[in-house]
Amino acid sequence: MASSSASSSCSLAISPRKLRYDLYSYSYKEDSNTPLVINVLASLIERSMARTQRIVKNCSSALSKAISTNIFDCREIPDMTIQSYLERIFRYTRAGPSVYVVAYVYIDRFCQNNSGFRINARNVHRLLITTIMVASKYVEDMNFRNSYFARVGGLTTDELNELEVEFLFMMGFKLHVNVSVFESYCCHLEREVSIGGGYHIEKTLRCAEEIKARNTEERGYTQITRVML
Repeated sequence: MASSSASSSCSLAISPRKLRYDLYSYSYKEDSNTPLVINVLASLIERSMARTQRIVKNCSSALSKAISTNIFDCREIPDMTIQSYLERIFRYTRAGPSVYVVAYVYIDRFCQNNSGFRINARNVHRLLITTIMVASKYVEDMNFRNSYFARVGGLTTDELNELEVEFLFMMGFKLHVNVSVFESYCCHLEREVSIGGGYHIEKTLRCAEEIKARNTEERGYTQITRVML
């Protein structure tokens, strides 16, 4: 299922102009298409989960239990693909493309800071909704409440609140993403997916802070114009 999803995503022809528009001038209307970065992120996470499965098969039962035991584990594996789950989050939150790039940075940092953690089918959905919510708070000026993100992600508010606090502590509260880090992860996404002839993420991307600053500046300019009129 994962391979067919990835292959169908990579079969789409995406021009540099289309991707540049998608990342810089993305439309937040209700009928907007899903950001292209969601397809890329879903493919990379599926590959990471496949590596985890291989690790679990090759290690001892004791080590397998250590890898799979963490607060993000759910009792039952959700019957929803990574792609469908990310699309659901976007459909109800309308988080911009830069949010998903920052969420990917957080996921990588989280795994590096917690060497015993491995992304698998039991924890991936909770990890995604948590990182996307935290990334949205970092990038966006306005956000939904935790209770809303919880409903979107299929959790209770208390569960998501607990996951957020645990995530922040396990991250050491290192949430800042500067220009060079943002660009390096965009280049990483481009390299990973372009190997299979898929998406190409422009190397001239700027970090979420600059996108946020530009949007704030544009809103300020609009307000000044209205006053002058």
